[in-house]
Amino acid sequence: MTQNKYQNIIANEEVNQNKLDRADAIISELYHKMPKYIANGHGPFLAAIYDNDGNLIAESANSVLSDKCSNNHAETNVIRAAEEKLGTHDLSKYNLSLYITAEPCMMCIGAIMWSGIRAVYYGVPSKTVQNITGFDEGFKPKWLNEFAARNITVYGNIAPESGERVLRDYVTNGGTIYKPKRTY
Repeated sequence: MTQNKYQNIIANEEVNQNKLDRADAIISELYHKMPKYIANGHGPFLAAIYDNDGNLIAESANSVLSDKCSNNHAETNVIRAAEEKLGTHDLSKYNLSLYITAEPCMMCIGAIMWSGIRAVYYGVPSKTVQNITGFDEGFKPKWLNEFAARNITVYGNIAPESGERVLRDYVTNGGTIYKPKRTY
């Protein structure tokens, strides 16, 4: 992997090349899986939780539309699956990492923080998600700093071009952009 590939990485710690290479491989694989999930009625976001030894603990896609529940983002679904699998509401003792195809929205930031996840790696930044799709990613002031203060590592903007293609295809193919109707 060339360093140039990672020139626009967002991180709340000094960049560790090994962590970044691992995240790139996992997120790229998630992007590869996304079309199958979308074809099965899921939203265009996928998340996976891994332990320090590289074992997959859980993987889940966004199921807002299929479950008719606005809280069922990929992040909340995968956290719930990991908690069920490990039999706990507190994942902190497992030193787990969350890999996501896009930057977490404001709701998912809270869920991640309270779950005990120790590291977050994401692909497409929220601003790009919003520009491509129209999804409302929410207000997230200084969230990277807040995660750092809680010893939660964050790396972002990992292989975003692949994720952007998935999002564009979702929109082009008539994927539903779900958000509440607002009257102002």
